Amino acid sequence: MTSVTAVKRSGPDEPPGGRPGRGGRGGGPPGSRRAGASGPPGGRAFGDRAAWFLVLPALLPILVLSVGPLLYGIALAFTDAQSGRTRSTQWIGTLNFQDLLHDTLFWDSFRIGLIWAAGVTIPQFLLALGLALLLNQNLRMRWLARALAIIPWAMPEVVVGIMWRLVYNPDAGILNETVRDLGLGDGRDWLTGLATALPAVILVGVWAGMPQTTVALLAGLQNTPRELHEAAALDGAGAWRRFRTVTWPAIKPIALAISALNLIWNVNSFALVYVLTSGGPGGRTRLPMLFAYEEAFRYGQFGYAAAMGCVMVAVISVLLALYLVGRLRGGEDR
Repeated sequence: MTSVTAVKRSGPDEPPGGRPGRGGRGGGPPGSRRAGASGPPGGRAFGDRAAWFLVLPALLPILVLSVGPLLYGIALAFTDAQSGRTRSTQWIGTLNFQDLLHDTLFWDSFRIGLIWAAGVTIPQFLLALGLALLLNQNLRMRWLARALAIIPWAMPEVVVGIMWRLVYNPDAGILNETVRDLGLGDGRDWLTGLATALPAVILVGVWAGMPQTTVALLAGLQNTPRELHEAAALDGAGAWRRFRTVTWPAIKPIALAISALNLIWNVNSFALVYVLTSGGPGGRTRLPMLFAYEEAFRYGQFGYAAAMGCVMVAVISVLLALYLVGRLRGGEDR
């Protein structure tokens, strides 16, 4: 009886024959590990270091070519930096931003930039959606139509600008020649007219950016199960109802993502408009990035141009934040 009582009253420091301690379920010593547990603690730290070594080659160019210049540009915005090797640079605080608040030319270019971004992004999406729906059908020579649809995407913006300058040429351009052949008038100089310059540039922007939107939407359409369309058709749903209840919910995440990216890219536009009009006539197509470029490299006001760049970075960051918040809320709703 004495031995049995002693066994029952044994404490947490009892030998392996008693109740299990902290180390395991089988009554092993406190330092023992369960079967299937991970390796030594140092293995995970070594894996983290190895992962950083693998990421470093891709991270270094981003830090050197993107983050570094961005931080330098932000710092430059608080100085009076100007062109000229003999000019000294002084720290002036927020003076550039205060001047920017009262610069009507900049805010006018900002307004033009918003018109440009919305005027390109919205028609671009609608036309790309229609083209993607068409290319998703069982058409003859569909492979050729798809190849032709992405040609503008493969062309550099400078080449696109030069090509469309020839199209808009007032004397021998194909657009004016067509207008004359149809008896609609003698044509006009589309890129130098105060009323036609911005619409003409927006048309080029829509044409140049539509292929990438089409490809993204077409990929979403092809991933939509055909069984859903067939079931909706059997239930008597027409084309519009099938699109509203089957197609659009399937491609909505892709549509929102590509539209947000297009809006950000269009706000950042520079090369296409620069080749077409250089911001003219009379500043009618002077986008904010083009205005900052002129301040920096035509007038030599590097600090003031950097302040403009900071404002544009802030605007783009807000647009990106709104997009990310929308995506997160969409994920929570699902």
